[in-house]
Amino acid sequence: MNDTTEQKVNPILLEVFKNRFSSISEEMGVTLNRTAFSPNIKERRDFSCAVFDSNGDMIAQAAHIPVHLGSEEGDMVMLNDPFKGGTHLPDITIVAPVFVGKDKPSFYVANRAHHADVGGMSSGSMPLSRSIFQEGLIIPPLKIVEKGKIDQKIMGFLLNNVRTATEREGDFAAQIMANITGVRRTTQLIEKYGLAVVDFYARALMDYAER
Repeated sequence: MNDTTEQKVNPILLEVFKNRFSSISEEMGVTLNRTAFSPNIKERRDFSCAVFDSNGDMIAQAAHIPVHLGSEEGDMVMLNDPFKGGTHLPDITIVAPVFVGKDKPSFYVANRAHHADVGGMSSGSMPLSRSIFQEGLIIPPLKIVEKGKIDQKIMGFLLNNVRTATEREGDFAAQIMANITGVRRTTQLIEKYGLAVVDFYARALMDYAER
């Protein structure tokens, strides 16, 4: 457990922060849902969004699909490799750090969305395969956004290996916008209460969940 204790924690503020962190992940989901191109994300809501502390421990996750989740300012990292933190290849995760006056991230936000196609031997990228290489494009952790700008070389490579490039590009943009929403809201929370208080109640929420 973390070093917070029940005696130190104001139960009213704990509830406030529980709802604030939850609302950040929920708003990320609304952004992703409304701006995505594919029915997989817009209608099936096959995605998830969450907020993490600086150690990568999850503070809050929206009520989307819980199985989905478990750098410099303005960067975002993408991956789908099941052996490096992914689930299956159609589920693509994008992670963004939240920097607030420190050399290292204070928090992270992330979302994972099921894409309708990531290449491979059959449409939909969920074939009866004997090898992961038949299923589609394997994306190791790589920086898709650097200093606020999408790496067009990487994006072009990804889109050149899928059947529905326009839809994929729209869904990637939706995921990036969802993270921008998460970064903005987390930053606003820190600006209102101060980093020390936000970090304290993030740890207090994790302690409460563990108990």
